[in-house]
Order: sequence, then structure tokens, then C-alpha cells
Amino acid sequence: MQQLRPHLERPQYGALIRGLMASDGLRLLALADGGVVRAVATYRIMNMLYCGRLMYIDDLVADEQSRSRGYGAQLIARLKEEAKALGCTELQLVSRVTREQAHRFYFREGFGIECFHFRARVE
Repeated sequence: MQQLRPHLERPQYGALIRGLMASDGLRLLALADGGVVRAVATYRIMNMLYCGRLMYIDDLVADEQSRSRGYGAQLIARLKEEAKALGCTELQLVSRVTREQAHRFYFREGFGIECFHFRARVE
């Protein structure tokens, strides 16, 4: 996860994840091979008026050295299985407009663009 969120140092990240798991229902799924973590996702289950129950993927990253080896696709497949088991009708995520390689991956995995994601800072 450090590769996706380099601004968070390891001790800070661990405490933040534990806090979000306790307070916001954040869940973590990791895919390991040969004792090495190859891909990680954090997600939460939500109920929304416009679409019902969904799995929202906060973060999804495959290790840079392990990319294009199917680990990301395996992780998405596991997330879809988990979503179905939890009664979700869809998966959602947000990806920055500059992450073109990630966008190609998401399209290959069956995701589509259905809306704009707006953001406003509160000062």
C-alpha cells in the first residue's frame, strides 16, 4: 500500500487503517504468493439510495514488481465474490484522471465510467 500512498509512513498508515476498521467498517484484503504480498485492497460496504448495497473500494494496488502477472485481476475476482456474499449489487471505486494504466486495468476487469466525482475542500 506504501506504493499507492507514499505520503503515509508505515507506522502512521497502520494506525490509520486500524482506526478506520474500528470506526468506519473498513476491511482489508491481501493476495499473497510465496509468502509475499502481491496485491492489497481496502474496501467498505455501503447502502446508497440510488443503487442499493455496494462495495466501495477505497484503495487497490498491486506491487510494482508483480504487475501484469494477474494478481490485480485475482484480487478483483475475490472482491466480487466477497461483494456477492455480502449482498452487494455492484463494486465502485474512484481513480484519479491521471492514472491511465489503472484505468485500462479497470476497463479490462469490467468497470465502466458512469459519473463524475466532484470534490470541494472545506476550509
